[in-house]
Amino acid sequence: MKRTLQTSTLSTLTAVLIITFAGCRPTGTGANREPVENANARKEAVVDTAAIEKELLDLERQWASAAVTHNADIVRRVEADDIIVTYIDGSTATKTDDVRDIETGALTADGWDLADTKVKVLDADAAVVTGRGIIKNGKYKGPDGRIQVLKPDYRFTDVWARRNGQWQAVASQTTPLLNPPPSPSPTAVLSPAPTAVGSPSPSPK
Repeated sequence: MKRTLQTSTLSTLTAVLIITFAGCRPTGTGANREPVENANARKEAVVDTAAIEKELLDLERQWASAAVTHNADIVRRVEADDIIVTYIDGSTATKTDDVRDIETGALTADGWDLADTKVKVLDADAAVVTGRGIIKNGKYKGPDGRIQVLKPDYRFTDVWARRNGQWQAVASQTTPLLNPPPSPSPTAVLSPAPTAVGSPSPSPK
């Protein structure tokens, strides 16, 4: 009888221990990972690539128009305060330089269009725009008073970042087209101004 009681007690303790350990056992790796994966999927799903492309191309178009309409406010709005503009000869410019060139009329153009534009959306707050810039009768008046003719065709790369809900250009670089193809029908979008003959040119932004 005593032996039977001991056996029964042992069986009961064993069952309790099994239930206790089973309840304390962590859930499987897959179960833990599933909520994170679902959250990441939802986050990626909210990136509206088409809307970002449309907005950035519109901003590029406005940026280009600054040199034609002499509107420095566009430059102030589109360019980030810490933007880095790199010209064909390797020299650089700042937002302050671009605003001054538009306000003083140092940079002028009868037309400024874009072609072959492509937008690479990196995430909801970062993107890169590339394309070809085509300038009509672009000129730049240097500090020495000399008028320089801007090269009419170039390739550009603009880096955009969305800060506090607003897209701004944070970097811009141009490369000359030595043998440009025939000019296509204008698709008003543009980026950094190409270099002037013999010296770096300011950006219209």
